[in-house]
Amino acid sequence: MHAEIPYLREILIFLAAAGLIMPLVRKLRISPVLGFLCIGLLIGPYGLGRLTALVPGLELIVITETDGIEAIGELGVVFLLFSIGLEMSFRQIWTMRKDVFGLGSAQILASAAVIGAIAHFLDTGLPAAILLGLCLALSSTAIVMQHLSEQLRLSSSAGRTAFGILLMQDLAVVPILFLVGVFAGQTVTAAGAALMAFAEAAAVILAIFLVGQFLVRPLLRYAGASGSQELFMACVLLLILGTSALTAMTGLSMALGAFLAGLIFSATEYRHQIHNDIEPFKGLLLALFFISVGMRLDIAAVWDGIWLVFLAAGALMALKAAILFLLVRVRGYSTAIAAEVAILLAEGGEFALIAVSAGLMAGVLSYGTAQFVVLVVVVTMFAAPGLAFAGRRIGSRLAARNAGDKLEPDDRAAENRVVIGGFGRVGRMIGKILEDQRISYMAVDCDADLVARERNAGVPIHFGNASNDRLLGQIGVSNAIAFVSTIDQRGDAEAVVKALRKSHPHLPIFARAKDPAHARALLNSGATLAIPETTEASLQLSEALLQAAGLPEEVAGLIIEQERSET
Repeated sequence: MHAEIPYLREILIFLAAAGLIMPLVRKLRISPVLGFLCIGLLIGPYGLGRLTALVPGLELIVITETDGIEAIGELGVVFLLFSIGLEMSFRQIWTMRKDVFGLGSAQILASAAVIGAIAHFLDTGLPAAILLGLCLALSSTAIVMQHLSEQLRLSSSAGRTAFGILLMQDLAVVPILFLVGVFAGQTVTAAGAALMAFAEAAAVILAIFLVGQFLVRPLLRYAGASGSQELFMACVLLLILGTSALTAMTGLSMALGAFLAGLIFSATEYRHQIHNDIEPFKGLLLALFFISVGMRLDIAAVWDGIWLVFLAAGALMALKAAILFLLVRVRGYSTAIAAEVAILLAEGGEFALIAVSAGLMAGVLSYGTAQFVVLVVVVTMFAAPGLAFAGRRIGSRLAARNAGDKLEPDDRAAENRVVIGGFGRVGRMIGKILEDQRISYMAVDCDADLVARERNAGVPIHFGNASNDRLLGQIGVSNAIAFVSTIDQRGDAEAVVKALRKSHPHLPIFARAKDPAHARALLNSGATLAIPETTEASLQLSEALLQAAGLPEEVAGLIIEQERSET
């Protein structure tokens, strides 16, 4: 560890492993999540770390202390939940209330009751059995949501149902952690303390919503108007981490706080720009989180009874899947959706690792029980990518076999519309014409004040740089009827046209040009049509002059049309 930069060596090893091994993982078409879990197992203390005493110099390329890596990796889950919040809205959450509070609560209680009963039968003691039942009832939010996000399945029926259950599982963090304290004898008046904890949590969530409504938009408008990308990013990170810290202070998970922040941001015109800006942070930190999970798998410690670990892992996944399938079917969903959700959420979750550690430190769980449960959970998390794949395949086959039992298609292929890059004078005129003809559109502009004014007037516009192809992908340019660039800066206009043509070869791209030379450059960059504004203005002025000089309107029009075709 460097004297001034904590965990510098570990971070360098992580970056090197990700850079060298992940291309091979992608080439072999292995799930990125599974790839990072395997990297963690390989370079962790229970992988190559066991050979450091035998191989000189090996300690330079392995990680033996995982505390710092795990702490930083937790931020990956925070950014993942924040980006999910950005994709949601309060209206969507309200429409999902039956899945969140009804199905989610039923899943936790039913799974915890069965798993806890089995644990108690195996003579773990009642407090330990209750804690284990609740912990093992939870699934991995990070792995499941990452998979759904990568596969663009968040908007499907199965994706929404799984997310509703996972959201309720995140809310269950408070009572489970509270129970650890109760079982450890740290709480004298359990009922009063429980009420106080829930009241505190509810007050913080309400405060976040109320303050967020008045603070977020003005702060982001100020940062966006400054023109400083660094200031804008700093404000976004401050709001994300500040909200996460507030929820953590009241016993809620940091991830839940980040999700609430994402919900608040989702109602603003900055949501797509923010999503684009945090994507690199989220990807790297999530990779670090999965690597840290892989590092916890110590197979050698239980090698003599390894078959018990795998047997318990298989039984846990089968049991959770069976309970989930029945509950989702009772909720009224089709067999195909129930099967996919049940298999998708069958693994254990990262929170179980935290709660088991807390139970061990509080004396609720013995060391042997805690180590065994951690290994079981990690094994199921290794299986999670395979579960997700199997759930999708089985759900699709059931849907194809049973008429009328189809998986609901994703909502990503939204209504086709025109995307306008730049919403100045020309962009507004194009938007008005499209509106008059009942053609929907979405605009993007990097002027924060302009975006705020137009949003207040009801214009569908988002803050962001239209030359950023990844941002346009967030807005839905892949489903657009056409893209119109009204950007007047030559370099930026050519950059966006070139990037769009490369990523969307069949997308019609219409561009505003400064002059004929600029129009030719845009056409060479891939524009379908480029109109020089100076030339067009001159031609229209000339047509008016010809008519004023006495030429008939038809003759003047033909002359100008001929000139236009030769320009």
